[in-house]
Amino acid sequence: MDELLRLLTYPFVQRAIVAGIFSGALLSILGIFVILRKMAFFSDGIAHTALAGVAIGLLLGHTPIVWAVIVGIFFAIAIYFLERRTELAPDSLIGILFTSSLALGVVLISLKSGYVPELNSYLFGNIITLNTAELRFIIPVSVALIAYLLVNYKKYIFICLNEELARLAGIKVERHKITLYILLAVSTILAIKMFGIVLVSALLIIPVSFGKLFARSAKSLLLVSICFAELIVIGGILLSLAFNLQTGPVIILTGTGLFAVGLVTRGRWRA
Repeated sequence: MDELLRLLTYPFVQRAIVAGIFSGALLSILGIFVILRKMAFFSDGIAHTALAGVAIGLLLGHTPIVWAVIVGIFFAIAIYFLERRTELAPDSLIGILFTSSLALGVVLISLKSGYVPELNSYLFGNIITLNTAELRFIIPVSVALIAYLLVNYKKYIFICLNEELARLAGIKVERHKITLYILLAVSTILAIKMFGIVLVSALLIIPVSFGKLFARSAKSLLLVSICFAELIVIGGILLSLAFNLQTGPVIILTGTGLFAVGLVTRGRWRA
């Protein structure tokens, strides 16, 4: 315990916890819409497109996460318009685009001479390696996106449940849908350095799935999902430090374990 408390005094641990708190809240809110609209494959696909952006950033000597966000937004908009203007199924479009961007990322990274030390952290996540510049980028963007989603929470719930009724109620459905695609892209990519391209979609799904076990309303689903996300992120960071394990996978396994407990106890309590 004393050793763990000592670790909490280190700046890199403090940065990890702060970033985890903001990203956990953001992903858990977005996860509600992902679950309701059955967009889990979309979020997974966007995460994979990030590799192309990371590769561009590494080649140019710029911050990789900024380029990853740019590429993610481009693909999110492309998927939205292709869904509207082609007869292909959305899953097919997403599969084509994310595999192509993943292949592009691999090709671009191969062009960089020498060892690429950060690649593993983007693939599998390592929140402990966040630097101050990345934290300064992640926090304000996360705060802005969380504020927007909370202000428009009821509108998005309405759209997810019934688009036609939302239109009749005067909600600009298409504008909100493309905005959701872009927000999901940005939020997913902001989190890949922390949780990894392979694992980030789990942070969208697990907290909300846990919340659905106990919540009776949209409001309680929001609160339970956010609280659960913060619990598993902070708990996962502390467990990984205590046992000297990779942080991203420990966070996901912590969430999975608590979700399993929730399945067993779901009949005893509801929010």
